[in-house]
Order: sequence, then C-alpha cells, then structure tokens
Amino acid sequence: MESPGPSARCPVQEQRARWERKRAYTARELLETERRYQEQLGLVATYFVGILRAKGTLRPPERQALFGPWELIYRASQELLPHLEGGHWGQGLEGFCPHLELYTQFAANAERSWTTLQEQLKKNKRFRRFVRLQEGRPEFGGLQLQDLLPLPLQRLQQYENLAVALAENTGPNSPDQEQLARAARLISETAQRVHTIGQKQKNDQHLRRVQALLSGRQAKGLTSGRWFLHQGWLLVVPPQGKPRPRMFFLFSDALLMAKPRPPLHLLQSGTFACRALYPMAECQLHRVFGHSGGPCGGLLSLTFPHEKLLLMSTDQEELLLWYHSLTLAIRSQKN
Repeated sequence: MESPGPSARCPVQEQRARWERKRAYTARELLETERRYQEQLGLVATYFVGILRAKGTLRPPERQALFGPWELIYRASQELLPHLEGGHWGQGLEGFCPHLELYTQFAANAERSWTTLQEQLKKNKRFRRFVRLQEGRPEFGGLQLQDLLPLPLQRLQQYENLAVALAENTGPNSPDQEQLARAARLISETAQRVHTIGQKQKNDQHLRRVQALLSGRQAKGLTSGRWFLHQGWLLVVPPQGKPRPRMFFLFSDALLMAKPRPPLHLLQSGTFACRALYPMAECQLHRVFGHSGGPCGGLLSLTFPHEKLLLMSTDQEELLLWYHSLTLAIRSQKN
C-alpha cells in the first residue's frame, strides 16, 4: 500500500492555507490603498484647507461647509497607517473605529459641500482662480477638487470590504480575530448609515426637482416627506374619445397625475398642473395586453375606490418599468 506523498495535505491544512493566502492578499491591499488614500487626503488638507485658512479666501463657515471634518479624517488615517505597516491589523482597525463618526458627519454634509463648491466657483472669482491654480500642481496628477471631495465616502466602502475580508479569513485561534470581527461589524454598520444618508439626500434632490416642475396652488407641499420612485409620460385612456398624454410622478405612497401647462403661458410655461393624487394603499394593479392594437406596448389598469385608470404606453420596456415601480409602491404600503 502506497503512503501519501509528502505534498498530500489534509482538508484542515488546505483551508488554513487558503485563509492565510487571502488574509495576506487583503492585508497588502489594505496597506497599499491606505497609503494612497492618505496621500490624497494630505493633498487636499495641505493645498486647499490649510492655504485657504491662511489666505482667508473663504470665510470659516464656507470653508467648513465645503470640507467638513476633512482634517480630522486625515489625522485618523495618519494614526491607522503605522499599525497597518507594522502588521497590527486588528489593533489598528479597532483603534480606528472611534473615528467612524467622522465619516457619518462627512456624509451628512456631502450635499452641502457640493452646493458650496458650485456656488463659490460661480460667484467667488478669487476662489475660482485659487482652485484652478492648485489643481494645476503636478502633485494632483490632473485630478480636480470635485474628484477628490467624495474620497472619504469611497474609502469607507473599501474599508468595509477589506475589513470584512480580513475578519473572514482570520482563523478563530488568531490573537486578533476578535478585534477584526468587532472592527468589521462597526465599519459595516457605519457604511450602512452612510448609505441611508446618501439615499435620503438623493430622494430630497428628486423631490425638489419634482416640486419645481409643479405649479399652481394645489401643488404646494405635494412632495413633502415622500419617497420618489419614478416619473414619465403615459396615455390616459378614457371610456370614450382619444387617449390623453399626462405626466405621472410616482411616490412610495401616491401616484400624481399632472397636465402640462400651455407652452405660451406667461409665468408657468414648462411646468405641470396637478390633476389628481391617488393613494397607492388603495390601488389594485393589473397588466393588460392586446387591447390597444398596432404597435402599442399595452395597458395598465389601476383601480381605486372611486375611480379606475387605464394607462397606455407604446414602449413595452417603459410599461414594464412602470408596472414594477407601481407594484413596489403598493407592496410598501401593505407592509
């Protein structure tokens, strides 16, 4: 009987070897990307935040609105990097976790930061000249300030991916396994909070845009507190007569039907007048095909307690998108 060759390894040893390879690869990636991240943080901290403070080109409130806790985030990276370079992954990441609140603050300020940058570039000639001069430095490699401002939020996602991978590929008997597991959990929780903040900011942008499209007394406050899902043109099919084009705005709790103002309207051209607001909690939705003939994509039937809508689209993909969006809105009201 032949004995196993010297290269034969048991499954446990093979699993440990895989863990070690993945752990080493992830640790190396974390270290290399942290060095680059810190370098870019330092560029903004030195050539923008620091010089703007010294020159007084921006007033302190505007500077704070633009950069938020940037310098504190930079210092947190400066504290973390020596631990990573020394191979103390668990200790370094666990010690970094108290600084995660800075990333939540940065996310909450992101929309204000972007607005401040655009306003100052437009209105402040000194600032615009200063930004152009700094971006032209060879250290920036062609990157603009607007490219660098989202950097901490992008890095937080990398932190989550790398910390989770490190924790998953660290054996249970490793001395830093518990530290890595705690750090991965806290970083993931922060990343989720930041994602939620980002979703709310995007939704608020959609609501402001939709509100600006609506005119008339009935339109005031229609979008307040709602979650935007979809918008587009659909044909309303009446019991008699020709289908009428209407703009629809779908929110998580309601469907708004609007009619375009006349192009020659003196004050409200390009806006829409609200014609009806339908509660999605009371909606019954059905998909209808083959009743429109020709190239028509099909019909959607929406039934409410006191009214029934037949909505038509000649675009099959758009009709399907509306069907899925309406289904999502109805389900969200029943959960």
